[in-house]
Amino acid sequence: MSAIVVLAVTYVLSQFFRSFLAVLAPVLTTDLGVGEAALATASGVWFIAFALMQFPVGWSLDRYGPRRTTSLLLLAAVAGALLFALAEGPAAIIAAMALIGIGCSAVLMAAFYLLARQFPPQRFAMFASWIVASGLSGGVLGSAPLALATEAFGWRVVMAGLAGVTLVAALAVAALVRDPPAASAPQGSGSLFTLLKMRQLWPLMAIAFVAYAPAANLRGLWAGPFLADVHGYDIEAIGRATLVMAIALILGTIIYGPLDVLFNTRKRVPFVGVTVTGLCLALLAATSGGSATIAVVLMTAVTFFGAGYALIMAHARAMVPAHLIGRGVTLMNFFSIGGAGVIQFLSGTVFATAAGRTSPESAYAVLFGFYALLLAAGLTAYSFSRDMRTR
Repeated sequence: MSAIVVLAVTYVLSQFFRSFLAVLAPVLTTDLGVGEAALATASGVWFIAFALMQFPVGWSLDRYGPRRTTSLLLLAAVAGALLFALAEGPAAIIAAMALIGIGCSAVLMAAFYLLARQFPPQRFAMFASWIVASGLSGGVLGSAPLALATEAFGWRVVMAGLAGVTLVAALAVAALVRDPPAASAPQGSGSLFTLLKMRQLWPLMAIAFVAYAPAANLRGLWAGPFLADVHGYDIEAIGRATLVMAIALILGTIIYGPLDVLFNTRKRVPFVGVTVTGLCLALLAATSGGSATIAVVLMTAVTFFGAGYALIMAHARAMVPAHLIGRGVTLMNFFSIGGAGVIQFLSGTVFATAAGRTSPESAYAVLFGFYALLLAAGLTAYSFSRDMRTR
């Protein structure tokens, strides 16, 4: 259990790094001339790099275990944070975010791997939700506290300090995590393609691709520019708003955790959660230029109801054989994080196109409507998935 605790604490860094650009956006624009499109690219690169790493991470977890896989990859995040601290333009920021994404790619999956190997399936969603919730404190640190630290010390000093913290985390994982014995595998059944051929996973891949993106993208990037451009928020006000969103994401994750067992269903709880998230996005699109308070409330609701990631993972995990757990959880995480990255890229194009033709308020309305439509498409696919009882 101590290994899972160490990984859960380290996961705080992963959550911080995927969301901190929303707060730093104004100062990066002022100091380095990094605009909204470049920020969207940088944020998207983090997700894409993280997602593409899920394939080698899954193989490495099954082959070498979580200790070496996670500790070695974290060194890439150390290098990325240092590069970010030294950046002189958008290209360096984008490259730094890619390195950080690579470095963070194994942390949560290593914890999930240990959970799946050491605990019964009916406990997976609850424990996974608690791990995610504890890690989401990184999103809290990446909001108002980051804004205060940036004001006090400057963003370069803050990022250099984070490189040191990440190095300590890598050393802690190497020292304290222990690998479980390898699972026995049936002859000739250990390939990633075995999972890709499982038709019952296809609808889950579709919903995973879109479900996490709105909460991740709004909290990680778009909340800052939206509140600054449309509602005149400064960095401290953005920090407070994103802090509320981060807390909502934590609470939503904790509350979702036991619901699949409580209602004896793998499917219905995440289905309802994604539906409500889509409705909140549609309302945000309709009211984006109105009250700032309503906008913050709706964005907070998106992060709260969009926190069902662990339940979708648990739904998929219940279908994956034990000897493919590493590749199974990382495959689903590839679609989840990869979807957030691809959609982040697309969102930058959608916003830039709309902004060139209309007002900022209308451009953001188009952006939020884009996310709502994606969730509707994902829900359509997910409706064909097979539900599974939890008891």
